[in-house]
Amino acid sequence: MKYRIVAASTAAVLTATALLSGCGSPDGDGSEGPSAENPVSLTYWAWAPGLDKVADLWNKGEGKKAGIKVTVKKQASGDDLVTKIITAAKAHKAPDLVQAEYQALPTLVSNDVLADISKEAGDAKGQFATGIWQQATLGSDALYALPQDSGPLMFYYRKDLFEEYGLTVPDTWDAFAETARALKKKAPDKALTTFSSNDAGLFAGLAQQAGAQWWTTGGEKWKVAIDDPATRKVADFWGGLVKEGAIDNQPMYTPAWNKALNTGTQIAWVSAVWAPGTLTTAAPDTKGKWAMAPLPQWAAGQNVTGSWGGSSTAVTNDSQHKKAAATFATWLNTDPEAVAALVEESGIYPAATAAQTGGALAQAPDYFAGQPGFYTEAAKIAEGTAPAAWGPNVNVAYTAFKDHFASAAKRKGDFGTALTAMQDATVTDLKKQGFGVSE
Repeated sequence: MKYRIVAASTAAVLTATALLSGCGSPDGDGSEGPSAENPVSLTYWAWAPGLDKVADLWNKGEGKKAGIKVTVKKQASGDDLVTKIITAAKAHKAPDLVQAEYQALPTLVSNDVLADISKEAGDAKGQFATGIWQQATLGSDALYALPQDSGPLMFYYRKDLFEEYGLTVPDTWDAFAETARALKKKAPDKALTTFSSNDAGLFAGLAQQAGAQWWTTGGEKWKVAIDDPATRKVADFWGGLVKEGAIDNQPMYTPAWNKALNTGTQIAWVSAVWAPGTLTTAAPDTKGKWAMAPLPQWAAGQNVTGSWGGSSTAVTNDSQHKKAAATFATWLNTDPEAVAALVEESGIYPAATAAQTGGALAQAPDYFAGQPGFYTEAAKIAEGTAPAAWGPNVNVAYTAFKDHFASAAKRKGDFGTALTAMQDATVTDLKKQGFGVSE
């Protein structure tokens, strides 16, 4: 499904220009400002569980003092919410605030949905890792959202089976490949992991770690660099392992994948900080047998990781109370009490660095009870989060990934050809929508 519908190329250029220059947010609230005597009500569209409970803390505390009441209206996530918010904005009926995934922000900005709140919340910058903050600014001076949660990539492995087969936790991708081959020699019926084509988010995060910047801007044009040397290195690495049979080529999140994890047929998984929740469901019989380590590096001694997932809190251009909305968004994602409530009620891994250890994250996930320093290690990994560069048609790129990489993985074919097809599909769609694209 395409998010963005533009009837004329002129309109497309204008919205693209607004994105590049960081425009689109009028100053002021459109009111005299809220107070206890002159309260305002804000509506927040979001999908994370328990956000209504977190908003209640605001409404009973800081919000009551400031005269700002927030009502959370539960929505579907992902593509559904993006489509719904764009439709609402075109009718000038968007809510005051919306929970938005990082990769959706350029699409929402290019559709003139989101306001620039840099004047109201820009001083929050120091509370987030540089790579995370960049995703909310789109590399400009404008600020289109407050980071809420993040998904730094890391390496999960069955520590008991690594010990049984005499394997060492890989600290580089070369060592990762050798570990996969060593396991195959010792246990041909097992695989270190699998390459999955049903979720482009993981591949995007791995490309970010390698230094990829898939969408960038210059002047009034977009540059698409999905088929760049960094991403090609990643594609060739994983494609080579699949081709030689060193790892599996089956998709994640299927009954067969769950069984492979639960029975020890697959003994490791490159995933994000939220993986314990997935493993709890997918591999319940292996609780306590897993451990987490930093993502393997392209060069020994580095600390660089990519992101898989994560969302933010954005203020819309339709809001008549932008300052009030920005005040709440800042509180929600930086105030210690608020962020602790987000962890406890919504189960997120907070983007705010101060909240990534201690407090609600003082103890390891129950599934990883044998690794008490889980979140301390995760916070160190998150410090090295590489910046991501998203564009206005991420959905098209992700669909192309699923189509072309699924075919390549199934037949153990050339991943480079699939990557070129992904690049071509993304560029073609941008041009079709009327965006200027630099070759």
